[in-house]
Parts: sequence; C-alpha cells; structure tokens
Amino acid sequence: MLRRLHSEQPESFAFTEANLAWAKGQMTKYPEGRQASAVIPLLWRAQEQEGWLSKPAIETVADMLGMAYIRVLEVASFYFMFQMQPVGSVAHIQICGTLSCMICGAEDLMEVCRGKIAPTPHTVSADGKFSWEEVECLGACTNAPMAQIGKDYYEDMTTEGFAQLLDDLAAGKVPAPGPMNGRFASEPLSGLTSLKEYDSGKTKYNASAQLATDLGDTVKRIDGTEVPLTTPWVGEDGEVAGRVASAPTPKAPEAPKPAVKQAEEAKEAAAKPAADKPAEAPVPEEKPKAKKASAQKAAAATGADDLKQLKGVGPALEKKLHENGVTSFAQIAAWGPDDITEMDDKLSFKGRIERDGWIEQAKTLASGDETEFSKKVADGGVYDED
Repeated sequence: MLRRLHSEQPESFAFTEANLAWAKGQMTKYPEGRQASAVIPLLWRAQEQEGWLSKPAIETVADMLGMAYIRVLEVASFYFMFQMQPVGSVAHIQICGTLSCMICGAEDLMEVCRGKIAPTPHTVSADGKFSWEEVECLGACTNAPMAQIGKDYYEDMTTEGFAQLLDDLAAGKVPAPGPMNGRFASEPLSGLTSLKEYDSGKTKYNASAQLATDLGDTVKRIDGTEVPLTTPWVGEDGEVAGRVASAPTPKAPEAPKPAVKQAEEAKEAAAKPAADKPAEAPVPEEKPKAKKASAQKAAAATGADDLKQLKGVGPALEKKLHENGVTSFAQIAAWGPDDITEMDDKLSFKGRIERDGWIEQAKTLASGDETEFSKKVADGGVYDED
C-alpha cells in the first residue's frame, strides 16, 4: 500500500497539556542525545489524541526530538499501526482478515462496514463518526471473527451483533469489549475440558475486558487524564534513576567555535563600539579600487578546500557556505548538532547535511583521503568548469 501524507492537512498540531507532560516524561527514559529513541511512543500518543497522524503532528514530534522531518515521516509511513489519513471521530474499526477470521465470517463483517460506514476502507462515514479497514492477524484466532476498535478487542462477533455494536457506538454508548457470544475468554465453545475447578463466574468479564469496562474509555481519544502521568524513574531532584549523576563524564576541552559562529561574532563586535572607550571619529571610507571579489574566489585565494568534493554540495551551496565563513573540510568535520541546525536554517535545506553525510565525508577528506565522489569531481566528471 502506498502510504504518504494526506492531501488535506490541519494548520497546526499541539499536544494537550497532559499529553505534553507525558511525552516529555518519555523522553527522559533515554540518555542525553538519544531522545530520538522516543519517536514511536510520541507518534503513538499524537495518534491516540487526534486519531491519525497529520503533517503538523509529525513535525511537532520531530522538533521535540531534534530530528529531521523526513526521518520521522519515514517511521510514521513505515508502520501500519499509524494512520496517515483522517479517521472517524467515534471509532476506527479494524477487521482482522487473516485465515481464522476469514474462515469464521470476517468477510461478512466487512460487508457490514461497507453498508453502515463507507464502501471503501480508509474512508470516513458520511456523518464523520466511523472509518474502517482490513488488517492482518491480530492474534485472537480462537475468538474469530474479531475486530479491534479503539484500544480493545471485540471477539466472537456475528453480523447482527456487529451491526448493533456500531449503532450503540454511534449513540454514544461504550459497549463492553471481549467475546460477544457469552464466552468468558478463549475456552472451547463446547465448554471446559480441563481446569474445571476454575470458576469463571467470580468476575463478569475476563481481566482485559474488565479493566476496559471499569475505565469506560474503550474508544475515547486520549487526552492524558486516563492514566497517571507519573515518571517514577525521575526523582524529585530531576535526576533520572540509573544514571550516574554524581560522577558525570568529564567534559572535553572546549573546541574552537566553528567559522560560522566566529564570523558572526566578529561581525557583531565590529558593529558595536567598545563601552569603555569614546567613540572614534569615523574614518572616511576609501572608494574601492576594483570590484570586490566574490566570496568563493576570496575563499579560494586563502587556500580554501574545494567543498564541491562533498556529495550534496554543488557550486550554489559552496558559495553559500563561503558566505557563512565555511571554507574547509575540517570546519564541517567538527560540526555538532547545534552547528548542523544552524547551517540547515542558513542553507534553507533542512536535513540535507545529515542525509548526504557531509560530516563523515568531510572527516575523510580532511584527513587527506579521497571518497568515490571526490575522485569523480577531481576527474572533472561532475561539474563543468566555469
């Protein structure tokens, strides 16, 4: 199935206050610099809140985790548990269509969906309340046919019972999940053949169905108030359990600031007169004797590296890099996450630096070695000479 962003998108997305607290709590599970590991939980929470993943939701999660938008979109579009299009406001019905369920009547359940919801999957009903799809095995083969609705399983269904279930949901009721033919769990339809001393009448429902019934939120959108938003692994002092707070890793000597920052700071310093000195009389500006050389030629005159040897850097990007004070492979090789973010904005091409592996290439070239791409550039097989 082709999975891509839906043609119609909301203008924005924001986690509810409670869900935002939950999301930030999930991020603390991972060491500094590894927050991207929380991408699936955060995307799932966004979907539980809205019902599906919109472009603004994906970008919000990416910004929270410091990831390129395309990386988060790759995750969302890869896993079929993420819905890439709007779903019904009340419920999205997932009918299991694998062998056991298909033999036991899943096709009949899908006909109910076509008649009461929409003729095709992933289409929202006319009243906006429902949508449906066929999915692969959900692992409840003993209780076939079945469907997942919201967070719970509805099992042992008949067409009549399923149609009534949809009517109840449309009316605002919350039907109890679990077997719908009187079975307690997944015991044989003919009755128990072993463990007969077990009294299933101790509770009305099995443990899973009982919990869902007690909570009463089977098909409810998640706003964060359903479960405690605690982060037991975080102490009152804000320290994360299991991390060595008393003996942090010694910091390496601070590396020289990249040329981008040096150039900007020098420019700001030159623009401001020193506070403890009287302003000097302006010196008459001399008229230039010749046309000012371009940033690219000026960089070349100072022995700059040929940045076009980096795959993904053409003449136009090389010129932009020079204009921002970046002229050598060594500078790019020393970039950290903040420098990458800064240069992404300056180059107006977010994600390209990491996607094309500029830093790894720059490290190779700065050490005096060649890459396959730099060899092609040197042989004149990539760019035409001006």
